[in-house]
Amino acid sequence: MRNSLSDAHPFSKIIFSIFIILISFLVTILIGILIAVPIFHISLSDFANLANNYSDPDTLRFLKYLQTIQAIGLFIIPAFIIGYVFNKKSRIYLGFITTKRFLFILTIFIFLAAIPLINSFAMINEHMQLPNWLSGIEDWMREQENNAAELTQAFLQMDNLGALLFNIFMIGVLPSIGEELIFRGVLQRLFTEWTKNIHWGIAIAAILFSAMHMQFFGFLPRMILGVLLGYLFYWSESIWIPIIGHFVNNTVAIITYYLYGDNMTGEIESIGTNGSIILSLIIGILLLSPLLFLFYKNSNKSARY
Repeated sequence: MRNSLSDAHPFSKIIFSIFIILISFLVTILIGILIAVPIFHISLSDFANLANNYSDPDTLRFLKYLQTIQAIGLFIIPAFIIGYVFNKKSRIYLGFITTKRFLFILTIFIFLAAIPLINSFAMINEHMQLPNWLSGIEDWMREQENNAAELTQAFLQMDNLGALLFNIFMIGVLPSIGEELIFRGVLQRLFTEWTKNIHWGIAIAAILFSAMHMQFFGFLPRMILGVLLGYLFYWSESIWIPIIGHFVNNTVAIITYYLYGDNMTGEIESIGTNGSIILSLIIGILLLSPLLFLFYKNSNKSARY
């Protein structure tokens, strides 16, 4: 028996999906806050001031709690609801199917090899300047970027193994599963149905994936990352592949910071940015291209859209 929305127009499905995402997020955050009040011994009037005090361990624990709740409510829960409504077999709809073990191994190498290319686009993005008449908007964008960087830096302060494992769970596991389910498992599929073109579907999902992070001077590298994840999902037809790739991308930074601190993280982020950006882009493409070709040749190329 088919669901009533399974044959709906793709645009209607997109609107419905956005509605489910928003409702799930609001309900989950509300429940999460109500649970947090007795656990963290805070009042509702304290929430406005909590986000500005990253040096307080209690505040950081609360913000990490909210980050975890947000990842579950904004991405993971709605993805399975949407998959069930559109197909009933939500696991199949979202792409939870087996694939070759070789592709998992290859995915790890692909994302390690992609570091110079991603860093090159990050350098290009960081030097972006808006016209003078938009200087106010640019100042606001840079302020948002600095705030996000400050919060990330606070989250990455780890003085024991437990903190490392929790950060891997919060920054590595949850976003990898949730964001890939929504952006690749749902939105990429729906925009492909709507445009009737897989490349447009991948591109639109990648743009939304990058925009969602609200870090304007990191927009290009995240979009390129989204495109890479999109094609790996399309070629493999398994959501596990982009989940693994996303996990590797996030977790390498976490472990590096834990072992070596900000200096080594900065060294990794500078790979591919020394010297000519054009040369760095060429080197990045040369490193990545043979691995992508090998992945493509060993994957199931037939689309399921």
